[in-house]
Amino acid sequence: MTTRHVTLGLDGSDESAAAADWAAREALLRDLPLRVLLVRAIPEPPVPPGPRRAALSAWAEDRTRTEAGRLSLRYPGLRTVREQPAGIPADVFAEVSAESELLVLGSRGLGSVRGFLAGSVAQATVARAHCPVVLVRAAGDPPGGERGGGPGGDVLAGIDPLGPAADVLAFAFRAAELRGVPLRVLAAWQLPGPYGLYPGLDPGFTDAEAAECARRLSEAVAPWRDKHPAVAVREIPVHGNAAERLVAEAATGVALVVAGRRTRRSRLGAHIGPVAHGLMHHAPTPLAIVPHD
Repeated sequence: MTTRHVTLGLDGSDESAAAADWAAREALLRDLPLRVLLVRAIPEPPVPPGPRRAALSAWAEDRTRTEAGRLSLRYPGLRTVREQPAGIPADVFAEVSAESELLVLGSRGLGSVRGFLAGSVAQATVARAHCPVVLVRAAGDPPGGERGGGPGGDVLAGIDPLGPAADVLAFAFRAAELRGVPLRVLAAWQLPGPYGLYPGLDPGFTDAEAAECARRLSEAVAPWRDKHPAVAVREIPVHGNAAERLVAEAATGVALVVAGRRTRRSRLGAHIGPVAHGLMHHAPTPLAIVPHD
């Protein structure tokens, strides 16, 4: 039987160091071992056996040993395992995600060049991972916060009131329950098609759209309220762009944002969707992106 882990992806950057603290706390909350993983990225062209490859292996071994040791001292009771596989980082992360409870990476947002996890690797990993991926900003990274995103504050989940939400809500309710904090569930609605171009529409029309969003949101949340009666839930039906409204809500006492991305693939490869993409750019807190059908 394969042991489930919380997997931490390191790259030596400040972002992955901040993610390490978040991952350690999460592993303790879930009573799971923490896999500390640093991918020895395959250079192009491949480096032949010799001093350079040996130095890279030694650095990776030392980096994971040092970080695992630091975390074990800071978080008593934490169980760690260390791995330094060679490969293409996004490929390795996608593979290990199949046997992980969740995968935790550091991120400064897609526009940054600091840390190899901050841009294309994080995006490719999110698009292909089999488990939820949590992106954590470094301390002091605008809009900042406690190192690794502190444990206090609500959990905020964003769902599509017209789409499947079970996987996102399952993750969000459990995250709130483990932390003993309230859960906010936000669903955004917009006027369909050309109606959004006419601000003078009959208020009854927009009221009906708002009521429909609220109804669908309540229907989606109801089964999970029953399964997690200890979690205090606030439903937030809002008008506007979903990513923008989630970012604004996240700035008001939220410790973790949870959103989904479809697992469907196109001829151009896997995609994460506009909401997850927007949150990867702008979410001010740790962000969990949950794959769903």
